[in-house]
Parts: sequence; C-alpha cells; structure tokens
Amino acid sequence: MPGRKELPSTLERSPSSAQRTWIKAHDSAVAEYGEGQRAHRVAYGALKHTHEKVGDHWERKESGRKQPSDPRSARPRRRGGRSGEGVDERASKEHLYRVAKKLGIQGRSGMNKSDLLSAIRKENRSETRSARGSGR
Repeated sequence: MPGRKELPSTLERSPSSAQRTWIKAHDSAVAEYGEGQRAHRVAYGALKHTHEKVGDHWERKESGRKQPSDPRSARPRRRGGRSGEGVDERASKEHLYRVAKKLGIQGRSGMNKSDLLSAIRKENRSETRSARGSGR
C-alpha cells in the first residue's frame, strides 16, 4: 500500500479511521492518476468529508456528518477554490467555539464565525509546525 508509506505526519498522530480514509483514497488515486500531488489532494479531499483538523491531528466530525468541509473539497475534480486547511467551515459557530476552546485560543468568546475559522486555522498551523519540530 503506497499510502501507508506516505502517510503525512498529521495523520500519523490521528485515529486509525482518519488514516484508513486517507490511505484508501490515496491508493485509489494512485491507481487512477499515478503517484504525486494529485493523489495527495484526492486523499485529503476524501478525508475532509468525514474528519476535521484539530491542532496537529485529524478528528472525526461531530455527529458523523459526512459532507465537504470547504469549497475545494466540495469540487474535487475542479481546480481552484480555497482550502479550509482541514477546518470544517460548515460547522456551527458553537462547534467552532468548542474546537477553539480545546485549542486554547484566547478571545474566542468575542469572535464571530469567520474569526473563529481564521483563529483555528492559525492555531492548527502553529501546532503542526511545533509537532514537526520546526517551531517556526
């Protein structure tokens, strides 16, 4: 299985359900398109339907919602669109607040949904960098 060898570090720290989803989609994409960035994009697109990024790892979406988390994931065969970086943009403000609380984001109580999304993306990037050891 090529996907197991290429598992991104954020998925190595994630539950087996996230790993299985990514590996299955990646391996299928490799068979269809060949190895490379496209296979990775397809795998992340599939992952974003069932999981969301929380800090330096992926977690199953609450209440098992299976839908794309951002515009790019909603249209996997088309180019363009903005990536939500694994944050579920379709989640409720209350859910985003709980994620922000879990991540220890300061000032979250005064944030609107857009601010929460931005703050979570920023914290996710920061925690991923720290977990990878770069610290930048």
